[in-house]
This record gives sequence, C-alpha cells and structure tokens, in this order.
Amino acid sequence: MGGRGPTLRTDLPAAEPRRPARREKGRAAAARMQAIAGALEGLTRAEAARRAGMERQALRDAVARYNAEGLSGLYSRRSPGRRSRLNEEQRVTPRRVALDGPDVEATGPSAWTLPELCREVEERWGVSYHPSHMGELMRRLGLSRQKARPSHPKADAAAREAFAKGGCRPLWTARGRSSPTNG
Repeated sequence: MGGRGPTLRTDLPAAEPRRPARREKGRAAAARMQAIAGALEGLTRAEAARRAGMERQALRDAVARYNAEGLSGLYSRRSPGRRSRLNEEQRVTPRRVALDGPDVEATGPSAWTLPELCREVEERWGVSYHPSHMGELMRRLGLSRQKARPSHPKADAAAREAFAKGGCRPLWTARGRSSPTNG
C-alpha cells in the first residue's frame, strides 16, 4: 500500500497553480490547485491533501487530471445528468399534444393541466413523469404555464365576440328606466 501514485508532471513551477487558486470562486477547484502546488513544492501527497482540506484519493484523481489536461483539468466539470426517458422524437411530441389540446368530447376539459399531460404521456409511451418535471419539460419545449381560458365547445362565438366588443347593454336600460337613480 505504500505506493506513491502517479508521478506529477513538473513542467510548471509550484507558484503557477497557486495564482489562479487565489482567484478561483469554486472551492473544490481552488483546493485541487492548492494541493497540486503543495505536491509540486515537495510535500508528501498525504500532507498536501491535508493542507488543502481534501482526501488523498481526491488528490490522486486531481493529479491524474492535472497530468492529462494541465491546470484546466483541475476545474470542476458539469456532470451530464440522467439520460432522458423520452427519445428525441418523443420529446417534441408533447409540445404538439399540449398545443393541440385534449379532445373535448372524449375527455371533458378544454385545456391540459400538468397532471393530465403526465397521464397522456404515460398512456402513449409508458413513461411516468411528476407534474413538476412535466412543467420543466414544457418550459424546455418553449411553452409557458399560461393556460387558455376554457370555453365550451358549443358556445356561441358571435355572442362571445359581441361581449368582447362591449355590445352588452347595461341592466337599467333593459328595464326601461331612464337613469340608475330613478326609482
């Protein structure tokens, strides 16, 4: 067990990793840079790791990344995350489903809610989503949380248009009164 680990490349002086470590906002990347600088100064790997506040194994991983990529290898990397449950073609289809809306005669509501969209996706592809995750998926597809005002499929479009234009008469003129104060 007393092995030294991979040899550390020495093409940079020990002060070189310390300079960016002082300005580094990422705590983990700064610790890796400080540990590498300590190892370059001649400290043992255990002592360099302890002074940087990390485990020896983390320093060993940092040495491997430093040897392969230089100082840029010491910065934290973004993890790829979990693979999507829907493939590329299936991910585009919920946008079309949401824009088309549900079948009013079959389902009843005239606009989708997130739980209903989750049920629709599960029925079509067998993939279950939580409503909050479905909301994130819809935002990534360019849709917002705004929902159209529900309307009955047999509603009179002309009456709705007249109401929108202000064509509805006040109640006091409908009863034949000349003013609202007459009584």
